[in-house]
Amino acid sequence: MAEDEEIGDLGLDSVFTEPPRPPTPEPTIAVYDREQGGQIKIRLVGSHPLWGHYLWNASRAFASYLEANPSLTQNKCVLELGAGGGLPSIIAIHNEARKVVVTDYPDAELVQNMKYNIKNNTTATDQERVSVQGYIWGHPVKPLLSSLTPEPSSNDKFDLIVLSDLIFNHSQHDAMLKTCEDALRLSSDAQESSTPMVLVFYSHHRPKLAHRDMEFFEKARVRGWVCTKILTKTYPPMFPDDPGEVDVRSTVHGWSLVRAN
Repeated sequence: MAEDEEIGDLGLDSVFTEPPRPPTPEPTIAVYDREQGGQIKIRLVGSHPLWGHYLWNASRAFASYLEANPSLTQNKCVLELGAGGGLPSIIAIHNEARKVVVTDYPDAELVQNMKYNIKNNTTATDQERVSVQGYIWGHPVKPLLSSLTPEPSSNDKFDLIVLSDLIFNHSQHDAMLKTCEDALRLSSDAQESSTPMVLVFYSHHRPKLAHRDMEFFEKARVRGWVCTKILTKTYPPMFPDDPGEVDVRSTVHGWSLVRAN
């Protein structure tokens, strides 16, 4: 090639052409009507690969259950994993939880959206009892516990851990259970009125894989948890055109997990 020959544009854009990317959908608002009156408006990211753009039926069922059972959260330390819009956490705050730590995958958009929902659905005073963090299941829990006290001791941990519509992540069952084991307070007295527990609410979004969802509880039992069914509630299906039995996809199930003595 002659030295003075003009070299064409070799930028990647000219080599690998593709149509313009469509704009990211705008955030949406989902409304939860409180059992005690009033509404909570949850902003959802416009689109997200981690499903943070939906207010899942399990989250609505969780909120209703916590409202009906305020003693589960009142003056308690509460941790929510995979919070998305954070509705159960907001109910815990309204129920006067002592501390609420709201977490999801450490993606800036998800974390900022959780902060937005806390700010717009609680008072400034309430927000002093809240920490919003990015967290990956199975990783060390010290950053979560440090939200409770700067130098946590062996039992400065959470009284309640919330898992709302997470167990369809089959590959993450062990990681979720590890975080729960590391972050949940041990019961100090077999007679205490409030036993530390994990609450797990979910729907079988893929009925043919329901057995895989239930492996979460099989693994939990092997690891020393007592698993108890506490709720069954039906909602309109979130995705009416999806395959599988509608009544299966429409049902929210709730379980409690406590440590075996």
